[in-house]
Amino acid sequence: MQLKWKFKFPKIFAVPQSINTPPPPPSRLLFRCMGGVSSRIYSRMYATTIGLRQAGLGGLRSMSGNALFRRCKVTLPDLDWDYGALEPHISGKINELHYTKHHQTYATGLNTAVDQFNELSVKLESDPSVAKQLAALQQNIKFHGGGYQNHCLFWKNLAPSSQGGGEPPSGALAKQIESQFGSLDNLISLTNSKLAGIQGSGWAFLVKNKEIGGQLEVVQTANQDTVSGPLVPLLAIDAWEHAYYLQYQNRKVDYFKAIWNVINWKEAARRFDAA
Repeated sequence: MQLKWKFKFPKIFAVPQSINTPPPPPSRLLFRCMGGVSSRIYSRMYATTIGLRQAGLGGLRSMSGNALFRRCKVTLPDLDWDYGALEPHISGKINELHYTKHHQTYATGLNTAVDQFNELSVKLESDPSVAKQLAALQQNIKFHGGGYQNHCLFWKNLAPSSQGGGEPPSGALAKQIESQFGSLDNLISLTNSKLAGIQGSGWAFLVKNKEIGGQLEVVQTANQDTVSGPLVPLLAIDAWEHAYYLQYQNRKVDYFKAIWNVINWKEAARRFDAA
């Protein structure tokens, strides 16, 4: 089952704030990666009430000459464990590079694409030709946004044994797995076969499908496509080479088997119950 991420732009990426309008109290925008069904990568930025009254519907055009743009930025989430905590199943060097280089690249790429979108959107009314550039940016936002989002979940659903990594699920999730798949081992085998079947790079997700009564499904996606809508991601397993190659080389099947020793089923169960 191949799913495409249907990305929806927020109505407002950046709101110009008049220099004469006192800014609202500063607040730190925290992008908590995986809360609820699916975290919102972007936070809508609204001007103060007085700023909106002054700007009116024509605010973007009339204030663009002397406006300050408040932009939201995504940052990497804090890890709950040290880079080497998942050894011997995933090496510390892989985790360090994966987090500081690869995940950071997606965060930076997303921020850059959103900044470009903000700048072009201001010009749209006076220069409709920029619509083509805005449309082209959608692919960048989809790719980097998906990579950012997927990795946020990936880190949360890993844990060392000292934090419960590898312990089987319990509660409602365990019952659902038993009911649908017969055993946890059967679910793991199915997921590993889906992972092995990915051509090129991609992900496998264990999801709760809210459209069919909360049934579990194992979903493949290509590249950095993610899941959305009624599909609530419980687990995400990275099948890109950067997730395993330094340690497993071309033996990616061994990586797929090993990662279950550090899967954080407590986090998956929490997400299942919250959906």
